[in-house]
Amino acid sequence: MKNLFASYKTSLILLAAIIIGGIAGLIFGPEAAVVKPFGDLFLNLMFTIIVPLVFFSIASAIANMSGMKRLGKIMGSIFLVFLLTAAISAILGFAGTSIMNPLENTDTSHIKELMETAAAKEPVGEVSLLAQLVNTFTVGDFQFLFTKSNMLQLIVFSLLFGLATALVGEKAKPVSNLLAAGSAVMMKMVGILMYYAPIGLGCYFAAIIGELGPQILEGYVRAFILYLILSIIYYFGFFTLYAFISGGKQGIKIFWKNAMTPSITAIATCSSAACIPINLAAVEKMGVPNDIAETIIPLGANTHKDGSVFGGVLKIVFLFSLFGRDMTSLSSIASIIAVAFLVGAVMGAIPGGGMIGEMLILSVFGFPPEVLPIIAVISTIIDAPATLLNSTGNTVSAMMVTRLVEGKNWLFR
Repeated sequence: MKNLFASYKTSLILLAAIIIGGIAGLIFGPEAAVVKPFGDLFLNLMFTIIVPLVFFSIASAIANMSGMKRLGKIMGSIFLVFLLTAAISAILGFAGTSIMNPLENTDTSHIKELMETAAAKEPVGEVSLLAQLVNTFTVGDFQFLFTKSNMLQLIVFSLLFGLATALVGEKAKPVSNLLAAGSAVMMKMVGILMYYAPIGLGCYFAAIIGELGPQILEGYVRAFILYLILSIIYYFGFFTLYAFISGGKQGIKIFWKNAMTPSITAIATCSSAACIPINLAAVEKMGVPNDIAETIIPLGANTHKDGSVFGGVLKIVFLFSLFGRDMTSLSSIASIIAVAFLVGAVMGAIPGGGMIGEMLILSVFGFPPEVLPIIAVISTIIDAPATLLNSTGNTVSAMMVTRLVEGKNWLFR
């Protein structure tokens, strides 16, 4: 019991703070706004470290990837499997939100005033597709990278900086060491600020609920129910499909025979990293070769986040509904799926990637930064099922990679 509490301690404390804040908001209504400055204090502290956190985390991760040069065929197969499963997750997640929108028939008129501020920042007039792509991924001056409004552009710059550092090699070792140290320092700062998070988020959430009323709480309940439904469908349906693709009926039998222990461990620990030893033992029993297992399981713990892709879709749709954005056009659907994929599949590889992914959502779609706590709550309530999909998905992915590398008869060798 003590170990179970230790695994969920942070999430439970945050959830308790959010619940207390929500109850206070319901009781005191608009008067709960008196505690909003305590929430603003937390947000401002987080906003001030987001730019250096993104730069150091991403650049350091890329600059120190020397161990990823081996096993070209295995790495190519891993990339393909991770890419396809994450894309399927994004599409399935959007389909689910189209059937059951968490905020359907919710009155969001009070919060639309915030949207006017964001809309004022959007460019006026017609912009060509190519010009929009340039503006999406780059800025015209280095100084413009130092703002939370240009998150995607900062990510692109950080990736290029990290790649250049890795390619230079030994001469750039001091730079890669600096990036690693900077990343560690920024993550420590995040850890320090998280001690204040329950107070800050609780106060901010009280003000939000006081302004919006109980409708948004109903939205969170529906969001959690929708996530559970999607998780069950993906876990039993798509994991079975992936196992069948890997080895036919025998693949299904072997997967489910060995999947329970990794699944239970994922739910109990709520940590993909903590599941690495269990997953390694499981895929060994499934017949996955050691060189594939020892590559894909540790790598997948950081980069394979199908459950987080579901969460990304849910967060984006939640905000789109909250602000009355159109989700029916082809461009909107494509952008929601693409950003959810980026948030879950790519940001998962970066330390602190959850918060960076949420800021990326706000930046790309032009939502005001003040609504960050609204989607941060979703991360808290879906933590356990998301870890289940993220972690256990690595085991069936190992089977698919083995099928690509070893051939269709790998199970019978």
